[in-house]
Amino acid sequence: MDTLSEIFSHAQAWLFQTAIQPAMFVLGLAGFLEDGYEGTGWFLVGLLQLVVIVFIIGPLERWRPVEPVTDPATVRTDVIYTLIHRLGLFRLVVFFSLAPWVDGAIGVLRSHGFTTLQLDDLWPGMTDQPWVSLVLYLVVFDFLNYWFHRAQHQWEWWWQLHALHHAQRQMTKWSDNRNHLLDDLIKDLFFVLVALAIGVAPGQFVAIVAFMQLSESFQHANLRVWFGAVGERLWVSPRFHRLHHGIGVGHETEQGSTGATVLGGHNFGVLLPWWDMLFGTADFRHRFEPTGVRNQVEEGVDYGRGFWSQQWLGLRRLWMHP
Repeated sequence: MDTLSEIFSHAQAWLFQTAIQPAMFVLGLAGFLEDGYEGTGWFLVGLLQLVVIVFIIGPLERWRPVEPVTDPATVRTDVIYTLIHRLGLFRLVVFFSLAPWVDGAIGVLRSHGFTTLQLDDLWPGMTDQPWVSLVLYLVVFDFLNYWFHRAQHQWEWWWQLHALHHAQRQMTKWSDNRNHLLDDLIKDLFFVLVALAIGVAPGQFVAIVAFMQLSESFQHANLRVWFGAVGERLWVSPRFHRLHHGIGVGHETEQGSTGATVLGGHNFGVLLPWWDMLFGTADFRHRFEPTGVRNQVEEGVDYGRGFWSQQWLGLRRLWMHP
């Protein structure tokens, strides 16, 4: 691991010095060189993720697809979302628009006595075991992700944005980042603040985000795979997550004896199905459901086909929601 880390550091330094740093000087951004160096790291991590998505997850999809891809245009739109997020373009826009506000808010909190928790100090000797620390942070982030995800499904106004993610009828390895940008903004701000609050080191945060993103790309793949009766309860599989995207299954819950459905659903876990099992939202039926949102099929609701139409319609749903 030390060797891999050293190779990555050399590649990051080379790319920054030969391309990013000169460009920043030309654009008058010399005051942000440290942030540019960090952004170069995110860019390289994104490139590595794209390699895994194309050359590992891609062949797996061709090996055992759940369904044929009959609408490649909608998949190409998902590729745009993936490139925007994995290569750091979204993070770049967020940084220049919101970073000063976030830094100011953190400064105010610290001036009032707020201190970082340093979660890994609660377990003696953990700081000497970076892998143990990383696993602890992964579990904490996954627990928070579970409740964050449930809120996206249970708060009506939030669902108007998050529904875009579920409106993909041709779910593939590219579908993870298909989200409304406002939804992404809320999520990124939340988890950055959590990372700052519990003392996650910048390098650890990059590793956590990259690992979770790759796992989610695999879970969204058009792949007829499950992990067996035991494995399904240890890690979220493509089958487990596809059921979460199932029409009328993943985002709806029957209420009482009437059979009426309300927002809710099943299988909200991002990495671990433990939280669904613990809080009663797990569905382990061995099924590979068609994906989408019920009102797409039954009412013909339009969620858009291109990137900009999807973003606009999401804002319109949010504005029109009572």
